[in-house]
Amino acid sequence: MNAYEVNFDGLVGPTHNYSGLSFGNVASTSNTKAVSNPKQAAQQGLAKMKALHDLGFKQGVLAPHERPDVASLRRLGFSGSDGEVVARAAKEAPAILAAASSASCMWTANAATVSPSGDTADKRVHFTPANLNNKFHRSIEHPTTRRLLQAMFADEQHFMVHEALPAQMHFGDEGAANHTRFCAEYDAAGVEFFVFGAAAFDGRYPAPQRFPARQTLEACQAVARLHGLSESGVVYAQQDPATIDAGVFHNDVISVGNRNVLFHHEKSFLEQGRVLEELSRKLAAVGGQFVPVEVPDAEVSVAEAVKSYLFNSQLLSKPDGSMIIVVPEECRNVESVWSYLQKLSSSGGPINEIRVFDLKQSMQNGGGPACLRLRVAMSASEIAAVNQGVLMSDDLFATLNAWVERHYRDRLSADDLADPLLLDECRTALDELTRIMRLGSVYPFQLV
Repeated sequence: MNAYEVNFDGLVGPTHNYSGLSFGNVASTSNTKAVSNPKQAAQQGLAKMKALHDLGFKQGVLAPHERPDVASLRRLGFSGSDGEVVARAAKEAPAILAAASSASCMWTANAATVSPSGDTADKRVHFTPANLNNKFHRSIEHPTTRRLLQAMFADEQHFMVHEALPAQMHFGDEGAANHTRFCAEYDAAGVEFFVFGAAAFDGRYPAPQRFPARQTLEACQAVARLHGLSESGVVYAQQDPATIDAGVFHNDVISVGNRNVLFHHEKSFLEQGRVLEELSRKLAAVGGQFVPVEVPDAEVSVAEAVKSYLFNSQLLSKPDGSMIIVVPEECRNVESVWSYLQKLSSSGGPINEIRVFDLKQSMQNGGGPACLRLRVAMSASEIAAVNQGVLMSDDLFATLNAWVERHYRDRLSADDLADPLLLDECRTALDELTRIMRLGSVYPFQLV
């Protein structure tokens, strides 16, 4: 094989905390005000990265952002020195400080949408950072995300990093959490699958009633245009509004795909039969055989899927063509889900191995294995053109673990966000990290 899927996992940041900022994400709001352990969170994420690296999978790291985001606080009228800005926000608007301190960039499935060179008109890998317009704490991420992606994928012969879409509700874009690519081989032409929650300009599409639809059809179409995708290689589908209202805030909480396989729930999409038929037809046109693996509601309900994050899993291709499913520990704790996984792995189908990881710190904030990674399919020459300082190795794992030990706290509450020392601790840590990962100056405090 001359092409691979590289998973770039988000390194959890030093301000990882439980502020319950994500309305529509049941786990996030359920754990509001709990005390977090940033050190353990980062180490759990690194352990998953290293374990998959050791299994032979290509693995990279996406650095965290500067938090608290002092620049955003200044735009909201808080003034003085950086320390005074944080102190004023803590006193006058603690909810805004919590948003400006969120470590939500750890969920890199929302960092960007990625189209491999096999699909794009100019035969480069394209990245569009997500504007994440629906939530303030996430809407401030895309400028730093773009600088990080540019530092990682700097070779313009192979890569194109776009600006985010306009930061407006009509073009709400949540990145790869609502995007999957199907193909026969990673370097072959594929079919890109965009899932949206609502349409901004077309009243024919029903909208959820309880929770917001974060991804619009118009955002999906805009990204497809930016990336130079052909109409024959794109499928759009609407997520079932009822599943959004049940807590399925992104498509990757109800389905996950890899190569020619879609692992999904019975209630994932509107007009599900038509969607599956279109995926099958378009993938066949580029030489692939589509394999849907549908989980019946009678065996695993939507509520059980949300509780366990069964579909917020990773599907990884082994050398023989079969697949590993990577799930969080919570799947063991829901009897119906664990029973289904045992049956799945022994069914003779494409998914024949289960790997379970303890990601409790991330899970309590509403993100599982799939949320933590951004998939980038690349040829061997494209991988060689990536900034090698961000690719996982034994040395990088040891260095990052030691870095976390030096700089991270093992306890962080909402009240601790007002600590003036926290900002200095984070900046010191990130300044060192940019040297470790050869990123250059990417953070606002480095750019002044």
